[in-house]
Amino acid sequence: MGGIAIARTLKSVLRAQGRLRKLVPVGIIDIGSNSVRLVVYEGLSRSPTPFFNEKVLCGLGEGLVNTGRLNEEGVERALLTLRRFRVLAEQAGADEIYTMATAAARDAENGPAFIKQAQTILGHKIHVLTGEEEAQFAAYGVICGFQKPQGLAADMGGGSVELLRVDGSKFKGEGATFPLGGLRLRDESGGSGKAARALVKKALKGAPQLKQAKGETFYAVGGTWRAMGRLHMARNNYPLHVMHNYEISAKEAQMLCRRLTDNRPGSIRGIEAVSSSRRNLLTYGAVLLSEIMAVMKPKSIVFSAVGLREGYLYSLLPKRTRTLDPLVAAAEEWALLRARSPVHAKELAQWTGKAFKAFGVSETADEKRYRTAACMFADITWRSHPDYRGDQALNLISNANLVGVDHPGRAYMALATYYRHEGLMDPEVSPALRKIASPEQAQKARLLGALFRVGYLFSAAMPGQLPKISFSGNAEDGFALNVPREINAFRGERLDRRINGLQSVLETPVTWTDV
Repeated sequence: MGGIAIARTLKSVLRAQGRLRKLVPVGIIDIGSNSVRLVVYEGLSRSPTPFFNEKVLCGLGEGLVNTGRLNEEGVERALLTLRRFRVLAEQAGADEIYTMATAAARDAENGPAFIKQAQTILGHKIHVLTGEEEAQFAAYGVICGFQKPQGLAADMGGGSVELLRVDGSKFKGEGATFPLGGLRLRDESGGSGKAARALVKKALKGAPQLKQAKGETFYAVGGTWRAMGRLHMARNNYPLHVMHNYEISAKEAQMLCRRLTDNRPGSIRGIEAVSSSRRNLLTYGAVLLSEIMAVMKPKSIVFSAVGLREGYLYSLLPKRTRTLDPLVAAAEEWALLRARSPVHAKELAQWTGKAFKAFGVSETADEKRYRTAACMFADITWRSHPDYRGDQALNLISNANLVGVDHPGRAYMALATYYRHEGLMDPEVSPALRKIASPEQAQKARLLGALFRVGYLFSAAMPGQLPKISFSGNAEDGFALNVPREINAFRGERLDRRINGLQSVLETPVTWTDV
């Protein structure tokens, strides 16, 4: 890379560092039918990072069906909670606090009085969302949390469920809200699963969103459905306890729904993984999901850890920021905060991309994204003791609070960085993650790790050298590592061993060639 190109890359990094320095904490208070939650985020960004999160299950909507009013005990708890949340948000440095209220406050006779009291406590206006707004912000949350999602975004709360189709960064059709939240179904059905199913069928009859989304992905948003996902993980001994982008087949989802509706939730194996406060609404989440699937026939169920709050923040972003890749944006922030040189990380992404192409390794669009992000993560544990860098990287990357990446992608990135630090030959490395990644992805992770091991010995984690080095040749005759003569002093025993490791992964000779 020439001086001009390095300068341009450095300028882009400095701009990104400036954006990070300018991030100001922002708070969101979500007054739901079941819970009241405060989340303080690091700032407005394409990949929102929460650094304080607290929830209180106030049960505002409990009994609303019968009384038409917010639960009095719930109102008292919610007001006390909001007093605490205001000082917590201020203590966390949030210059802006946005507060939203959903179905219970919208529908209850005493909702306006409660909102007036709450606004006095918080010192700012509360946005009582319409059903259409609630559907839109939940759908924005899915758009924020996934790379080009296509399917139906469905947010199940305590009082209602919202449906809206998404296609990339856009909505398809109109959003709709239905009075089918967990608390509402429980109260209106008198605790009967059979009666709840009848209510769901009646309410959803003719819902255009379900038929229009037939065969697409179903994005499940909301605490009750996440609890169902957590139960499925526990029952299947799933090794990665990250809920966001956890995907199961429609068949698996139907089996789980049947188990939850045919049995008492407390008697089901694995229920310990679900908080006790969530268990009593699992049946109603299962009834609603099974009836939606009966009409929609989704290809899969994907659980989302982001929703209304993140969607609201996404709506505040400039249009240009919205178009950024959420995973790569987050990975670049990690590189800026933790790597020795974020410029080198970008060079590494370009260099490994050219190497994959030279080796004839095909990549899907997502695999290119994962490789790019892995290059940003490759040096984040350099301050750790050498004996633990690989394990720490493996755990950090696989469990990081990331969006825009599925679970196999997490495994790919984590394994590549592990191989970089720990070597290439251990077949027992993290068998759980190797199981999550496909065999092809696991092999690509090993190849990427081998390239990391070579590249870092040319660069010492600093920019300027990797762009000078290239690969050529083919798998039959072998590959050449083309190194300009003016930098061939980098050659040494350790680097030769690393090249041998790359050769073993490629299963063909790699020859040092002075050019």
